[in-house]
Amino acid sequence: MRAVAFQLPNAIKIKPFLLLYSTLAFNSISSTKTLSYRSPWCSIKTLTPYRSKLPACLAMDSSTVASVQVKDKIDLTDIENRIFDRLLNTIRRFNLQTELRVAGGWVRDKLLGKDSYDIDIAIDNMLGREFLEKVKEYLESIGEEAQGVAVIASNPEQSKHLETARMRLFDMWIDFVNLRCEDYSENSRIPTMKFGTAKEDALRRDLTINSLFYNINNSSVEDLTGRGISDLKHGKIVTPLEPRTTFLDDPLRVLRAIRFGARFGFTLDEDLKKAAACDEVKTSLSAKISRERIGTEIDLMMAGNQPVKAMISICDLTLFDIIFSLPPNFEPAVSEEYHRLCIAYLESACNLVQLIDNSTFNDEQIRLSFYAALFLPFRESTYKDKKAKKIPVVNYIFKDSLKRKASDAETVINIHKASGKFLSLIPSLLSNEDIKLLEPDCGSEFVDVPVTSKLRVSAGFLLREIKDFWRVSLLISSLLHSYDIDCTLDCLNKQMLLDKKRDLYKAVEKAIVSLGLEEVWDLKPLVNGKEIMDALELKAGGPLIREWQQKVMAWQLGHPSGTLEECREWMRQTRCKRAKME
Repeated sequence: MRAVAFQLPNAIKIKPFLLLYSTLAFNSISSTKTLSYRSPWCSIKTLTPYRSKLPACLAMDSSTVASVQVKDKIDLTDIENRIFDRLLNTIRRFNLQTELRVAGGWVRDKLLGKDSYDIDIAIDNMLGREFLEKVKEYLESIGEEAQGVAVIASNPEQSKHLETARMRLFDMWIDFVNLRCEDYSENSRIPTMKFGTAKEDALRRDLTINSLFYNINNSSVEDLTGRGISDLKHGKIVTPLEPRTTFLDDPLRVLRAIRFGARFGFTLDEDLKKAAACDEVKTSLSAKISRERIGTEIDLMMAGNQPVKAMISICDLTLFDIIFSLPPNFEPAVSEEYHRLCIAYLESACNLVQLIDNSTFNDEQIRLSFYAALFLPFRESTYKDKKAKKIPVVNYIFKDSLKRKASDAETVINIHKASGKFLSLIPSLLSNEDIKLLEPDCGSEFVDVPVTSKLRVSAGFLLREIKDFWRVSLLISSLLHSYDIDCTLDCLNKQMLLDKKRDLYKAVEKAIVSLGLEEVWDLKPLVNGKEIMDALELKAGGPLIREWQQKVMAWQLGHPSGTLEECREWMRQTRCKRAKME
């Protein structure tokens, strides 16, 4: 399918369609936005421009070439001018034959017209800590205090191969390192470091767009790979050296290429893609890169502005099984094409979040909602550990495959569980009818709850379980409600389904709020454990107290205006009834 371009005025706001493998590229600097697309699923697409906070999650096809506006020169802020002035004065004060260059991301971002607060200074003829001492001495000579001075030792196991000197100048952190070149051994991603020229330093970097320098001495941009500016202008992700060699030296660069491609909407170079997908590089990625580093890159992708595009690239490069490794012999099994389904759920979640007011979710809730959507195909899958205990597969992915925080795994698993419970409550919440609880769902705490209050009690207990992630759980349950991801639907039908799910979410959210349950997890029990023992004339605690704490909370949820004395009277009457029945 040939890509088609549209010119849309900035004022136009159009809802996104629910699409897989869609493409979007636009010039955010010009007065109009250029939207180009290519999708195997449909021939028409309308898109919502980026919001200030929420990431635009519609994925880009790798064949789309972005048109990027790049500045001819770098415009320094007042703070940057003052910082560089102090550094140059240090050179003059001590008559140093030193060239100072700002390296990497700062140069790239400034050329793109973006603010950057990550200033890394590369030094050509001394170590970073040696130059830092000179800066410190100069500042003291003019009556200024050097702040935050520190030397951070190299830590190859955490991908920090070089000692870094650091200080604060005008409330900005500045890192100092020496120019270097690297030699890699066959079975390690940890290089042997030595002093290098500026060109050698540029060529050892991961991507051409990250290999640009800003020479502070003569206020010029240096493109020592010969193509960094061109690749930036044409929106291309390219390695400075031959990609297979670059990736075998450090396979983590594969994930960095994917992340930067997704972040900027740039196209992965064809040779880069072939190298990234070859068996030798994939084997090296598994063998040489720690799971912690892989997890960090994935987390940056999921928290970035294009998580769908990043996951599609991982899938297209046949890296999905390597990145998200699974435990053996888990059940129930999933489809062999599960990775496509994972991405479909993720894109659905991204688009649904865009349709819902983005102030509804904070950044952490958005990040974990995307993880919850990505891993939805595994929500019911478990495996047995060495003690034959059943463990959720999602737990394995987070803790073993990605080495992420245990709390992230726990939250996503709880979101999945709560989403299933939401599904059973949605019909009653939408109709505001009395809840029809199945026998297995009727815990002892519901025995004395009036039928007319069971909906509020059930929903209240659910929200107390999931707390401030209840809207995320509702979002996920909205994806699952009477709808399976179907890639064969055309765009208009997908948009209609997405709108229905947005309406479903809004209706259930409104019902929860109208029941007064929005922050029900903060509801304090009217009576504590000791008061329960006194009211029931119990001499010892134990499981019975816990059971009555649940009963009391159910009574409170069923009687939102109930008083402490009314609750105590209810407890006494309930105890008497139970005693007579026994």
